[in-house]
This record gives sequence, structure tokens and C-alpha cells, in this order.
Amino acid sequence: MAVSAPLRLPLRWSAQRWKLCSSALTPHTRQPARSHRLSPTDDELYQRTTVTRLERDSPDIMFVDSYSTHGFVINGDKVIGPCAVIPRSILQWNVGCHTEISLESLALFHMLVPRIEILVLGTGDRVERLDPNILKFMRQKGVAVEVQDTPNACATFNFLISERRVVAAGLIPPIHVKREFE
Repeated sequence: MAVSAPLRLPLRWSAQRWKLCSSALTPHTRQPARSHRLSPTDDELYQRTTVTRLERDSPDIMFVDSYSTHGFVINGDKVIGPCAVIPRSILQWNVGCHTEISLESLALFHMLVPRIEILVLGTGDRVERLDPNILKFMRQKGVAVEVQDTPNACATFNFLISERRVVAAGLIPPIHVKREFE
């Protein structure tokens, strides 16, 4: 039987490196690299991230840009006085204050097709209580009603509309505002 010569590793595979490489095959946890990586990781190679940008001038979305004691700016359009914001439309709303909100003034919101899921009512400077019978009637019609002060109602409306919910708003301008729209 022939005796073989001792295994000589090439210079690039020294015994020290071989030991490091063979230990990498064992099920130990890998230490994080502290250097800057230039190649993508496995997650970046096989999983794609997508970004969806909401277009502010989309005909499907109505954002309340600002409000003042005189009215509102909705998608760049100035609306004087109280308004009803429904999908794809802005209407003058014949309500001067929260006490004038009635079944008749809310009839528009429960007769729309497609049906409104949530109606956000902005009652001016403060949150005002509405007649419980009105809220009960709207619930029976399948419309949830959220009553808030006008600044919070505008923010809530914008949030819900950005989630692509079927939402409408009845907004009464507040009496006191720190800054007016231009």
C-alpha cells in the first residue's frame, strides 16, 4: 500500500481559513457583519416592496385641505359656509348650527348609492350632542355617525377617505380659528 503525502492546501486555503470555513458549516448563529454590505440580502432578492401613492387630484377622493370661520378648502376649491362632502361632490348644506341638524338635513346621506358607511359630522368649535333619535335612525339605515368638533372631523374624514372607505361629511365652520385660509 502506498503512503500518500500530507495534504497541502493552496495558499489561499490555509489551515486557519479551512478551520473558519468548516466551523461556518456547523449550526452556530452567525455574527452580524460590521462592514457595509454591497450585495442585496436574500429578502431583498426575492421579496419586492411596492409603494402606492394617493393622487390628491383623483376624482374619487375629496380631501379637506383647510377650514376657517368662513368655510372650507376642499381639493383646492373654496366652499363658503356649511357643506356636505359626499363621494365626488361638494354641496352647500343648509344647516347653520348643530341644533339645525335634523332627519331632513341628513336625508341626503342615507339615500346615496353606493351606501355611505360612515358620516362624519363637524359641529363647529366643540363636540355637540345630537338628538339620540336621529343617531338611532341613521344606524337603522346602516350609516354610522361620528360627531366631532370641526377640526377633528376634517382630520377624521381625510383619514377615512384615504383608506378608500365610503364616507361622507357634514361640516359646520368653527366660530374661532387661529388662522384663516387664503
